[in-house]
Amino acid sequence: MIKFKTTFAALTVATVGAAAALAAGEAFLEPEKAGPDYAIQGEYAIRRGDNKLGCQIIALGDGKFSAVLLPGGLPGEGWDGKTRVVLDGKTEGETTNFASSAHTWTARHGDKSVFVMLDNDKRVRLRKVERKSPTLGAKPPAGATVLFDGKNTDAWVNPRLTPEGWLMEGTQTKKGFKDFTLHVEFMTSFMPKSRGQGRSNSGVFLDGRYEVQVLDSFGLTGENNECGGVYSVKKPDVNMAFPPLTWQTYDIDFTAPAFDAAGKKTKNAVVTVRHNGVKIHDQVEIPKNTAGGQEGPMLGPIQLMNHGDPVRFRNVWVVER
Repeated sequence: MIKFKTTFAALTVATVGAAAALAAGEAFLEPEKAGPDYAIQGEYAIRRGDNKLGCQIIALGDGKFSAVLLPGGLPGEGWDGKTRVVLDGKTEGETTNFASSAHTWTARHGDKSVFVMLDNDKRVRLRKVERKSPTLGAKPPAGATVLFDGKNTDAWVNPRLTPEGWLMEGTQTKKGFKDFTLHVEFMTSFMPKSRGQGRSNSGVFLDGRYEVQVLDSFGLTGENNECGGVYSVKKPDVNMAFPPLTWQTYDIDFTAPAFDAAGKKTKNAVVTVRHNGVKIHDQVEIPKNTAGGQEGPMLGPIQLMNHGDPVRFRNVWVVER
């Protein structure tokens, strides 16, 4: 049985090469160029019977890290949604050491796994995992409007494409949409020295008025201005953000607000959001515009926001109701 305690002494992680000094705001979109810290960052987990333990290691630049231990497993896979044990870490020579002020646990690292020594001397090994959304690559159903398939950008205003055929941040649909189901895949960039809203910031605007935030919020608590949040309105029920440079999915059911003949709003907009296959908002009313255009009966577009950070999008389609 895996016994989880909320105290942890040290975690030692093997380091791949020396830590590189990065400039604040520097962003990477290719793992092979992201440096040694990127190889350590990620998700780790173990399961023994019904007992699970998860760990998320977050790169913070210049060989600094944060590790979050999650009893019950990774988010969406058993974590209790409450208990988080956060450790500070730093690369020293060929290892990265994480520690707290307590002395109940120790840990060592092997190839792509974290070894944890419990205080009863039984060793538990957490293996690195790379999760994929169950809706990644979802094909548009019959009746869907394909907004972006990797080639055709006719649906967008001033679109920009990468050589890989990915849609860049900073565009919107030419058409407005009212009630719909939207599928969009996105990848945040690796910006280890940036913090908060400067860490690969974008967003998916619905009806040009209501934002579901896109941000590198991997390992954070999950607030209404972090990834998956209905911006400034409601935080996600669980932070399902994957590490940066991992393709993620939003599957969004949106119902536009209703207005009477005089233009007065009679019903709020309603949204249900699945992030990487997990429902993080369920029929949530949005009482106001979150930062986009003012509310009104005129339909607004779907927007992929540009806040100055590189974010990539692909496989975007919508089914109108």
